[in-house]
Amino acid sequence: MASWLEPVSEVVAAEAIAFNDKLEALLAKAPSIHTIPVALVRAARKEGKGLFGVPVFVPGAKDISVQGRSREIKLRVIRPPGEAKGVYLHIHGGGWTLGGADQQDLMLQELAKVTGLVAASIEYRLAPEHPFPAAAEDCEDVANWLIEGGATVLAAPTRFAIGGESAGAHLAVLTLLRLPKQVFYAANLVYGAYDLSSTPSVRSWGDRNLVLSVPIIEYFGEGFTPKLSPEQRRDPTISPLYADLRGMPPALFTVGALDPLLDDSLFMEARWRAAGNSSTLRVWPHAIHGFNAFPIELGRISNRDQFEFLGSRLA
Repeated sequence: MASWLEPVSEVVAAEAIAFNDKLEALLAKAPSIHTIPVALVRAARKEGKGLFGVPVFVPGAKDISVQGRSREIKLRVIRPPGEAKGVYLHIHGGGWTLGGADQQDLMLQELAKVTGLVAASIEYRLAPEHPFPAAAEDCEDVANWLIEGGATVLAAPTRFAIGGESAGAHLAVLTLLRLPKQVFYAANLVYGAYDLSSTPSVRSWGDRNLVLSVPIIEYFGEGFTPKLSPEQRRDPTISPLYADLRGMPPALFTVGALDPLLDDSLFMEARWRAAGNSSTLRVWPHAIHGFNAFPIELGRISNRDQFEFLGSRLA
């Protein structure tokens, strides 16, 4: 096995490979999500008919409203069992089009329990109804609210981390770039999209559907940045791979070896490090896009690694 891949046991690898095979066969029999009206896909996910099963809503979770520049923004808050050590500002994935702040309660509950951080997930506006920069503005507004006194509302000390998955990792980096100064102690960036003009791993992936395919990626990109050319999508305010990354917080980049967005993490981690920032890269073998949201040991291992990264930097 190549040395740049994280080591896993044969049992863990075999389970992941078998899961991938079953999922790919299942997806091959169903219409691709980019061919279905977005309202129907969202409704199916809420009803538990999507890839990630029935959403579980944690009883102790609380929804609060944060006043943004033009609208109120919902924040899904899950507290740790003991005294809070800080706040993890979470941004969900879904191609800027799907998902919601309340659709990963169990993962955020575990994160809060292990790290002692209050998990606060942003209900940002979704494309295609609200294309760029709507989602980025919502995330920026919540980050500023947190910095300017939101920690008091959340009954937490002013120790902040930020992170997200897929589109959420992309929005997390855009949020960091939009802030006048860095107050986040860590960034947890999970299989993000950082070059919306497409990296080589995206361009060479083709129609194979393992959660993502090139048609699905293009569909999400067009909804988020309608009518923009590849060159226009390389604007640093849209594709953070091209931004000035000096002064960014320590970051953990997590991605699977079987993710079309592999190069996004490889390239972004290298640029993060070249800009003088601390970074750690985890490339998990046999891991597909979204792998840590599925009930397989490989995903659980990765989540524990992320929690350790966030918790260890609190001291």
